[in-house]
Amino acid sequence: MSDVYGNIRTARAGTPENPHQDPRCRAHPVRGRRLRRIADAIEYSPTAIYLHFADKDTLIRELCRTDSVALAQAFQAIAGEPDPIERLRGIGMAYVRFGASHPNHYRLMFMSNRLTEAEHLGDMGHGNPEQDGYAFLLNTLRQAIGEQRSVPHLTDPHLLAQAFWAGVHGIVAIHLAKYGDPWIEWRPLEETATLIIDTLVKGLLR
Repeated sequence: MSDVYGNIRTARAGTPENPHQDPRCRAHPVRGRRLRRIADAIEYSPTAIYLHFADKDTLIRELCRTDSVALAQAFQAIAGEPDPIERLRGIGMAYVRFGASHPNHYRLMFMSNRLTEAEHLGDMGHGNPEQDGYAFLLNTLRQAIGEQRSVPHLTDPHLLAQAFWAGVHGIVAIHLAKYGDPWIEWRPLEETATLIIDTLVKGLLR
């Protein structure tokens, strides 16, 4: 049987105390793999894995939590930007760069049909803009609306946030799924992202 994790073992650089911190957990997708198979692939004993995680759902939830924090931290680099419009542009570019640089993280977080259980929202950092990228985006758009920077009939920050998110997600998703396909004469990701983000900002805000 071929190793579904490819050269996952060659990425090993020591054994972290917690298995979810091992980069090999994300070297290939974990969806569709049993926890024991994941343990084998990253060279942990099943006993060691089960000491930390009761089941694969618990492991995936922790991976999503740490990845969500990493994305939110990428946004913190532009948290000091006082202009919500420029901050929104920065959020869009930071999101695209995160997805392109961390493809398996991104697929697990945003390209699966896995939903967060309500009872785990607090553990996942929900609502804290330092841990929750959506909350950071939402606060930026609330500021823009409060300063009357949005198109007059667009006053729902969640609607604006979800429309903007859908736009930048599309940039990342098509890049991860299709970039390099010889059918298309591709343009650089940053150029495409800049054009789409500018278009979104001009359409939602004034």
